[in-house]
Amino acid sequence: MQPIGGYFSLELSYGKEYHKDAIRLNTGRNCLEYILRAKGYKKVYLPYYTCEVVLEPFKKLGIPYEFYHIDINFEIRDCFTLKADEALLYVNYYGLKQRYVEQLANKTGDRLIVDNTQAFYAKPIAGIDTFYTCRKFFGVPDGAYLYTDKRFDEDLEQDLSFERMASLIKRIDLGAEAGYADFRALSKALVGQPIKRMSNLTTQLMKGIDYQTAAQKRRGNYKYLHQNLAETNQISLELDEDAVPMVYPYLTKNGKLKQKLIDERIYVATYWPNVLEWSKDMNLECVLVRNTCFLPIDQRYGIGEMERIINVIKG
Repeated sequence: MQPIGGYFSLELSYGKEYHKDAIRLNTGRNCLEYILRAKGYKKVYLPYYTCEVVLEPFKKLGIPYEFYHIDINFEIRDCFTLKADEALLYVNYYGLKQRYVEQLANKTGDRLIVDNTQAFYAKPIAGIDTFYTCRKFFGVPDGAYLYTDKRFDEDLEQDLSFERMASLIKRIDLGAEAGYADFRALSKALVGQPIKRMSNLTTQLMKGIDYQTAAQKRRGNYKYLHQNLAETNQISLELDEDAVPMVYPYLTKNGKLKQKLIDERIYVATYWPNVLEWSKDMNLECVLVRNTCFLPIDQRYGIGEMERIINVIKG
């Protein structure tokens, strides 16, 4: 029986989730674990260029994996043939490789696993296991979405997120720097979490997002940066008409640019330092880690902020 009256909770909007038909889980890596457990794969091919947390479910379940290389277009460079009990995991890099994902799906069929953690708006392909995470695109503490046609019989506990809100709230009241330690602590706390259903709090937060406006702002900011930086960008990733990017990847020979941006309080992430240990020093993946500046283009910002970024880069 639901209570009536009393004190108010956090005031939230009650709209619709973007991935309303997906399975709601607590983290992206647990979506991957769910797939691996449900499908029973004996081996999976993974890109060198990916986050180390991807390995968490493989180590937990004892499933062998093998790395492959990508080229400058973020497409698979190596050749291999999948066996009946093997799968291929591909990252939809920065939300810009949906057309290539579709090509892979046609080639590999249902043995493709699509990591859309950087491509929240990319549509899932029927029959293809696909997962998304919420934190990379929106101000929420956790949460992930999974599309799969095979489920395992297990009554999953529901997650609780109220203790993971510190960085989100501090950023509003105290500024970005004040909540960064809490953000890092939260990222560490999510390591090793069992598969759980998405919390009520995160579900309600995801229902309150203006997805259309967020997508329009991301696309507009990406286009503006590309118009001004494409000539000096060593990466050429065009924006498809239906793509909604996570960041603008800017690859430069200037190894000091990343720190220069940070010194100007333009915070750019490093994806992914673990690759420097996995891959040989001169491989493309290591170059991408060291010299790519992932410029923020999200829904918090407009052309004024993009101009500031451009001025720092060209200054």
